[in-house]
Amino acid sequence: MSLLSDLVNLNLTDSTKQIIAEYIWIGGSGMDIRSKARTLPGPVSDPSKLPKWNYDGSSTGQASGDNSEVILYPQAIFRDPFRRGDNILVMCDAYTPAGDPIPTNKRHKAAKIFSHPNVAKEVPWYGIEQEYTLMQKGVNWPIGWPVGGFPGPQGPYYCGVGADKAIGRDIVDAHYKACLYAGIGISGVNGEVMPGQWEFQVGPVEGISAGDQVWVARYLLERITEISGVNVSFDPKPVPGDWNGAGAHCNYSTKTMRNDGGLAVIKKAIEKLQVKHKEHIAAYGEGNERRLTGKHETADINTFSWGVANRGASVRVGRDTEKEGKGYFEDRRPASNMDPYVVTSMIAETTILG
Repeated sequence: MSLLSDLVNLNLTDSTKQIIAEYIWIGGSGMDIRSKARTLPGPVSDPSKLPKWNYDGSSTGQASGDNSEVILYPQAIFRDPFRRGDNILVMCDAYTPAGDPIPTNKRHKAAKIFSHPNVAKEVPWYGIEQEYTLMQKGVNWPIGWPVGGFPGPQGPYYCGVGADKAIGRDIVDAHYKACLYAGIGISGVNGEVMPGQWEFQVGPVEGISAGDQVWVARYLLERITEISGVNVSFDPKPVPGDWNGAGAHCNYSTKTMRNDGGLAVIKKAIEKLQVKHKEHIAAYGEGNERRLTGKHETADINTFSWGVANRGASVRVGRDTEKEGKGYFEDRRPASNMDPYVVTSMIAETTILG
């Protein structure tokens, strides 16, 4: 093992009580994840005990150069699978020095919705299916594909096994374990329909924590692909043509939906989603029109539909939910590059407060 690897993996617990906290936030594009580290005097488990911190917002597209200071407010703590020990990852949101949320801070509004008494008493649960595509570094093309060429047609790759089907499994497994170590409620992974495309699921997770956990899971994936020398794409249609796009299906339930008679509540919620279809589509990710075509297991972007076990619908109700008369439903419209704070809170706002 090289000296560099020895130092990267150095265990600090025997030599100091100090820890390293990696502060994570979302940059100006809404999809660029930023982070920086600081030393703290000892272990911390409560985000309210962590210090606020500033950064140069003019370098992230979130402030002007003559007034560039943006303040990070720690919101959630996770174990750090890279540094381990008592070191932590800290999910933050961003504010002006005066304490106002900056325009790209979507967590602040989401937290307000989830703290509304009518929402809180419904204990909303989310399960988010995050699809992504592993891309060759330096070229905008999936790993395992010949540059400028194509693999065999879709069919053998979904949940496939073998070097010619499960391309990038080492990255996927590393990410899976890193999420479990960090304390993220990751519930599974699988290979997707297009080769080089994968999915991980986070949930069921309650309320604002769903957004926190998906963002930190994305951060971990970015870090692991960084180490592996490949890029990760959250583009909803990374390859044009007869190839599946990438989504972030959102499974959702409330307390009344999970109780006896919940199917009727689910149907009423779906009716509310239909009324606000255009508003939701506008907030469900950029470039989603390239994915929601009515083909490749999607509904047409301009038409709202729902059905039992129908993966070509906007909203799907599972067979078990129909049989038991209670449970959850799946909103299949969100794109892979959606903001989980926006999507989860918007679904709650429409179905509970609408």
